[in-house]
Amino acid sequence: MTARAPSQWIPYQDCPAKSFDNNGKTELGRTVENHCRIVGEVAKELIRRSPVAELFPVGAAFTAATHDIGKVSPTFYNKIMNACSGELLTNVNFELERAWNGHAGVSQLTAKQLMAPEYIPEILGQHHGFSPAVAGLRANDGNFGGEAWQKEREKLVAALQEALGETWPKVESPAQARLLAGLTSVSDWIGSGYHFEDPREPWEKKITAAVDDAGFVPVSYRQGMSFEEVFGFSPRQAQSMLIEQVSGPGVYVLEAPMGLGKTEAALYAAYRMLDSGQAYGIYFALPTQLTSNKIYERFQAFLEQVLAENCGHRSLLLHANAWLFEKDMGEEGRPGGAWFNQSKRGLLAPFAVGTVDQALMAAMNVKHGFVRAFGLAGKAVILDEVHTYDAYTSTLLDALIELLRQLGCTVIILSATLNQERRQDLLKRECRSMDYPLITGSRNKDAQGVNEVRAPAGENKQYQITLQSDEPLAVEQALRRAEQGQQVLWIENTVKEAQQRYLDIAGRATELGIACGLLHSRFTAADRQRIEEKWVNLYGKAGWKQRQQKGRILVGTQVLEQSLDIDADFMVSRFAPTDMLLQRFGRLWRHQETPRCDRATREAWLLAPGLEEAIESPTQHFGASAYVYSPYVLCRSLEVWQNMACVNLPGDIRDLIEQTYASRDEQESMNRWLHELDHGNRRTKGRIALQQLARIGLAEGGNTLPESKAQTRYSETDSHEVLILRGIYQDAEKAILTLLDGSQIELPLQRHKLQKREWRQRAAALMRQIVHVPPGDKPKAVSVDTLKRFALHQCFYLGNPDWQGKDESILHVGLVDESDSLRGIENTKVHDTYSLEYRDDLGYRVIKNQEA
Repeated sequence: MTARAPSQWIPYQDCPAKSFDNNGKTELGRTVENHCRIVGEVAKELIRRSPVAELFPVGAAFTAATHDIGKVSPTFYNKIMNACSGELLTNVNFELERAWNGHAGVSQLTAKQLMAPEYIPEILGQHHGFSPAVAGLRANDGNFGGEAWQKEREKLVAALQEALGETWPKVESPAQARLLAGLTSVSDWIGSGYHFEDPREPWEKKITAAVDDAGFVPVSYRQGMSFEEVFGFSPRQAQSMLIEQVSGPGVYVLEAPMGLGKTEAALYAAYRMLDSGQAYGIYFALPTQLTSNKIYERFQAFLEQVLAENCGHRSLLLHANAWLFEKDMGEEGRPGGAWFNQSKRGLLAPFAVGTVDQALMAAMNVKHGFVRAFGLAGKAVILDEVHTYDAYTSTLLDALIELLRQLGCTVIILSATLNQERRQDLLKRECRSMDYPLITGSRNKDAQGVNEVRAPAGENKQYQITLQSDEPLAVEQALRRAEQGQQVLWIENTVKEAQQRYLDIAGRATELGIACGLLHSRFTAADRQRIEEKWVNLYGKAGWKQRQQKGRILVGTQVLEQSLDIDADFMVSRFAPTDMLLQRFGRLWRHQETPRCDRATREAWLLAPGLEEAIESPTQHFGASAYVYSPYVLCRSLEVWQNMACVNLPGDIRDLIEQTYASRDEQESMNRWLHELDHGNRRTKGRIALQQLARIGLAEGGNTLPESKAQTRYSETDSHEVLILRGIYQDAEKAILTLLDGSQIELPLQRHKLQKREWRQRAAALMRQIVHVPPGDKPKAVSVDTLKRFALHQCFYLGNPDWQGKDESILHVGLVDESDSLRGIENTKVHDTYSLEYRDDLGYRVIKNQEA
């Protein structure tokens, strides 16, 4: 880069860092020095309040303060002056900033020129989430103002050293670097919030209030509560044994059968860590997007018991997601900011239920991955239903657990169906026991030690099993059982198959006086909650009084096998890997006390092909299931189940899992499917390649990805957000969005027309209209400018213009017409290949055009 340095330079004291909106007029905001000092003091306050303060090196606050030293540069100066209609430096084109991704790149180069310790320049460069494109550049290059501007940046660094009484620290490890990077970004967000917008107001006395308003308030608990006081019943022996084992930060695995109360055991163990001051919050990680509103309810009930009456968070934490939307997270945490999304903000809340995907990104090279690491540090992290993630996700999960160890976390892993080899991978310790149920613990302070404790299994239940290839016969059987008054569960492996099965059954069920419902992941949050509220209550303890009024059939996908306390009398399941089937059996005759139809027997039908034909052609005979699960694992599972007339649970669980997953040599067709599992084919990658890809995505290597490109599962995950509306239009002052229920939300085109609380309320309401869909099923993208025309940027993050070509909006919009079909904004075609529709009973549906 050979550009000549501008002939004028501006003293660092006069360089603006911000603009601010003064009743619709853009004016100059705080100076760079002012803003950097604010951020440094916010960082000091965050460290002071942190229960893991000892993990931050001396000089951490100074690091945060120096994040914006790159704003002392001619291009950034002109960018701000242009926005405020001020006088520009001549011969300086601020659009050039995009070439090095803005001021953060200049901060990185300045720190490097000043010989800052290892990791520090990159932490400054990434404070907006990305690694800037500064390879081969130097801080005194012409585009950055040459020597004159570099000297001003150096003077600013010296002034910040004097003001904060610190200098850059020595960072001891990659984990500590991620923690420090997260502190830097979060301090910047808070320091850019409304408390500090007006440069005419003094800032020194506002630090405490700003950190309070961001939600970083100490949590207080009722002390010394017993298990019975928290949950209202006495613990089982296995629960007590886990609680006894969790004695300090470390990694603990509870393998126990479905229905044993693993969730309560983990929550109480976490409470004990909170009560003893060894943890400061809980993140409850579920396996799928929107796994269950019911887990939220159980988590809320737990908080109701353990939070002290005078806890500053109490009112917010006990009202669903109020903490997430009421707390002001500053610049990027406002509606339309990158961190307003509920799933992300939850990582910074003291207590949250979310997906494992958000936690996995703490260990990945994705935008703001390090903010997730900062949010999880020192917490009790519960990883629920950890069984057959693929090789890609398992590699990420192993790395996450190791990172959480280094961040002082207590990790509690729950599963009914781990095999020994996988347990060993998770703990990074040698495991020997083949007992079941089993508690395996490894405290952080014990370098290699592992403690394996056998837990009592409880009473064995025997289930009758029928492997059935005649699907119409299975439909008749489900209807006949429901007609008798039984509560039937039908589980498919894909959303499309579940939707079709529901359509096959629902009409006939209505004629027979049978209730029929459908539950999967591709409903809006609002519809999902309504459906789950109804059906999970009917199939759970809350529905015991209504249970015998009529027969019912609930059709669904894998969401029914995870984290739901539902109890069916009879089950039909599409064949799946052994561990998935065992999870599904956990929803059948779950509670001894459940009132049942007299004619009900503890029985399940598994829809499966014959073993020989399945081995010869898995994709033909397993159908769509062979694209969801590995054909090799499906065949191995079918070998185990094909001749079984009954299964005893939990007694058979360990043997069934080990028979399915134990490594062995294969011959002929099975050798081919094993080779494909390891090495892939033209359609899918093998697990060896998946492990390598996952390692590339981890934090210590590779380029930082925008979140829209990040993959925590190497598959067609439900990763794209689609906003489902009835209508959308705008006039000169506002956009009006009509929701599915006919209600309307007005979004002013100018942000200052509403208070921040009003924007948060509108954004929260619109987020309940989102459906998550796989990449191939999303509507066609529309330009960011079009979405801005309808003021959607005021509520949703649409991408950062300074990161052109690297970041993009993952928001799509579908409008539902009177026939339930989706169309695009301004009546455009919504998909090139398929027809799309949304119905409140079917959810988001993809239809091949010839069938439409």
